[in-house]
Amino acid sequence: MNKTFPTAGAASIMSMALLAGGAHAAVTPEACESSAFQINQHPAAASFDARAVWLDRRLVKWPGADAGAVFKLYYAANGTITAPAGGKAGGASGFITLERFTGTVPAAAAARFKYLADGPVLQVRESDADDLRALLRQQLVLVQEDAQGTVRAATRIQVAGALDDLYAAAAGLDKLGASVAANRTAFTLWAPTAQQAAVCIYNGPAKPTGAVYQMRFDDKTGTWSVALPGDLSGKYYKYAVDVPVDGAGIVRNMVTDPYSVSLSADSKRSYIGRLDAPRLKPAGWDAAPAPQTVKQPTDMVVYELHVRDFSINDDSVPSEHRGKYLAFTDTNSKGMQHLAALAKSGLTDVHLLPVYDIGSVPETGCAVPAPFGPADGLAQQALVKKTAQTDCFNWGYDPYHYNAPEGSYATDPARAEVRVLEFRKMVASLHKAGLRVGMDVVYNHTFKAGQDEKSVLDRIVPGYYHRLDAKGAVEQSTCCDNTATENLMMGKLMIDSVALWATQYRIDSFRFDLMGHQPRTVMEQLQQKVNAAAGRQVQLLGEGWNFGEVADGARFVQASQLSLNGSGIGTFNDRTRDAVRGGSAGDAGEALFKRQGWINGLVYDPNAHAGPVPAAELLRAADLVRAGLAGSIRSYPLQTYDGQVKTLASIDYNGQPAGYAAEPGEVVNYVENHDNQTLFDIGVFKLPAGTSSQERARVQVLGMAVDAFSQGIAYYHAGIDVLRSKSLDRNSFNSGDWFNRLDWTYRDNYFGTGLPPEADNGKDYALIKPLLTNAAFKPAPSDIAWTRDAFRDLLAVRASSTLFRLPTAAEIARRLRFFNTGAQQIPTVAAAWLDGRGYEGAGFNGLAYFINVDKIGHTVTDPQAVGKRMRLHPVFTAAGVADKRATQASFDSATGSYEIPPRTAVVFVED
Repeated sequence: MNKTFPTAGAASIMSMALLAGGAHAAVTPEACESSAFQINQHPAAASFDARAVWLDRRLVKWPGADAGAVFKLYYAANGTITAPAGGKAGGASGFITLERFTGTVPAAAAARFKYLADGPVLQVRESDADDLRALLRQQLVLVQEDAQGTVRAATRIQVAGALDDLYAAAAGLDKLGASVAANRTAFTLWAPTAQQAAVCIYNGPAKPTGAVYQMRFDDKTGTWSVALPGDLSGKYYKYAVDVPVDGAGIVRNMVTDPYSVSLSADSKRSYIGRLDAPRLKPAGWDAAPAPQTVKQPTDMVVYELHVRDFSINDDSVPSEHRGKYLAFTDTNSKGMQHLAALAKSGLTDVHLLPVYDIGSVPETGCAVPAPFGPADGLAQQALVKKTAQTDCFNWGYDPYHYNAPEGSYATDPARAEVRVLEFRKMVASLHKAGLRVGMDVVYNHTFKAGQDEKSVLDRIVPGYYHRLDAKGAVEQSTCCDNTATENLMMGKLMIDSVALWATQYRIDSFRFDLMGHQPRTVMEQLQQKVNAAAGRQVQLLGEGWNFGEVADGARFVQASQLSLNGSGIGTFNDRTRDAVRGGSAGDAGEALFKRQGWINGLVYDPNAHAGPVPAAELLRAADLVRAGLAGSIRSYPLQTYDGQVKTLASIDYNGQPAGYAAEPGEVVNYVENHDNQTLFDIGVFKLPAGTSSQERARVQVLGMAVDAFSQGIAYYHAGIDVLRSKSLDRNSFNSGDWFNRLDWTYRDNYFGTGLPPEADNGKDYALIKPLLTNAAFKPAPSDIAWTRDAFRDLLAVRASSTLFRLPTAAEIARRLRFFNTGAQQIPTVAAAWLDGRGYEGAGFNGLAYFINVDKIGHTVTDPQAVGKRMRLHPVFTAAGVADKRATQASFDSATGSYEIPPRTAVVFVED
């Protein structure tokens, strides 16, 4: 090893390197008090891409490099390396020479880095291997030189492969962050590339520093830790971490803990506390049972809800609780009465949009704009846009601290214990109402990366936690800074975080945003470990979309639709969504009108924009709907419109199989969620303009019925049952309270409350404006109330029989039979028989369900029903049934024929 100081062992190299570059200043209480989130210790002399990659602790691959060159790895504790092309490397403390590796790359490393382009693999010499831990805590630059030592190219090395190999033991750590035990408080931070770490202790969320403690480095795990006497619960802390940062040099980051369990307002300080402390639990927290309504995933009927949307517009909630966790504890409010009624009808789960600590909403002093204007006015969206970055609203797909509750939903965000207690009160109240609680989690990206003030992970271990491109820049295919859950400690953080929410907050299920960016193996490990920690089955759902730098298994086997079958993890079913609604999520302009769907007029009720559409398009859509009703099971056989019998995996959906799941619990059926236009708004685009408001409500119910009758998990967006509109907004993530309101008085659905925000909708303003001003589209309160009640009836039908919730593909194949299929079908009617004989919980010997989306009634015959005694399902004969038209449906036993009224979903049963 070539050094500018005498040879030394690995344990002392770093201290000698630090001396060579100038000793670090000690962390003082004054430094902890500083408002600066970063202090530059030693400025950098140059910046470099990271085009080389550590494959493990010894091997480096440099795609595109000249294999015949000389490769030197320069290091500098003070970050001052220069390596100008055509010149000489300078500013380094020393270097080691890397040799060309001609052996076989270990299988695990070869598979992990299979996406790298061709280039030489280099090897650290055996004599230098023991120094790597110390070297990785300095600036490292790999330089390609000619025989005379002239620089031909220079790069940093992407570090994850080396850190995961060297510090694999860190995966076994069970206490990262602050942990409090009797008379002892310990802090453990994984920061293997840090040169120094200290913890600043504060006596309160805004009080001065009480003390600063230097932390010790563990060479085996890569952690810094310190154990302090006493129970420090109620105090706050931050870390002071000195790390090498490309382009900046050696910086001291004053940073919160990635494992924070709570924080002060706006995430300025991490909180020290025991989540099992009685003062952080509501009365009866430990003893209160969660609802036992879900025996298997297919029992789940989910209502997707945003905490602020739920109550901010509800004047029956105390003003101090509106938009907060505590609104869910006001059990006599209109909103909670709405949820209670849904639970009574058969809803099992409320799924909350992100409630971890988010970076996009100020927790104190957020703006509350008060828009007004005409139905097609520009003023409303302009005001929302003006305060978009400072108002109180965001969907929350902007994770800041994964393990801490969001403070803007607490009544006092400055006191970290309040958000913990109030979050638990929310969960307890929902559980008491008979509703399990699901949580939307976003481990695929962070709000910020790099050295931004709101970047946490990257300021502790620069370049590790995020997925990098060929030059070392952070990938952003998910819209933000993509995390790399294939890296050991990012995967661990995700698993530890979900386990915390499941055990400490009694969360019943998790919905993973853009789950296809996670490896399947990591998600399966997560399922195992979280189930074990919680002592129960915790359902995992997620978006299985296949795109970006990981698409088609480019980096690993993904947790995506086509890669997850057999895992038991659910993914969202875009096949049913698109067939029912029409078009696709990305449609704009004329396509929003032209591409009608199965429920809103495709072929049978064309709108003015539709133009000629082949009849086969409706037939194809009807088959896709049937595929969804069958749970999108790959092996399920269906007679398609061309008369052939095909497995669902053999039916085409935009070049992919319509059936993609091995078991029904792997499918989440939905026709509306927070993304894209609401179902009502899609109907505004696609239904013929002359469609009455009453018929629009019926179409809404038809869409909800597809979910209710489908095998798999049923998933609904909050407000779908009250004709929710976002004034045609296609992406309301930052559209403020105005475009995201809910009305639990059932008087308004907020259609026509102004043009939606220009950024995502402006290109379609010419088409949108005349729609918003058409008063005929606006539902009457009676339309809203009817839809609400019809939805509850659908929930009651699904809850009445386990036949709608079959747990296995084998049972679906055995018990579900479609009729009215093939070449002679009526494509506007989905008709099916479910055999209940000998099946626990079926409630009936069998049942037949129908969804007629046509404007006219139809007669559908089932030859196997001849001679049966069929009657309307009890829900449809009850005195309070919402859909009186459904009661006009009839059955003729002599012919096996059913008369189904127009735009009606109905069920018959055989006792």
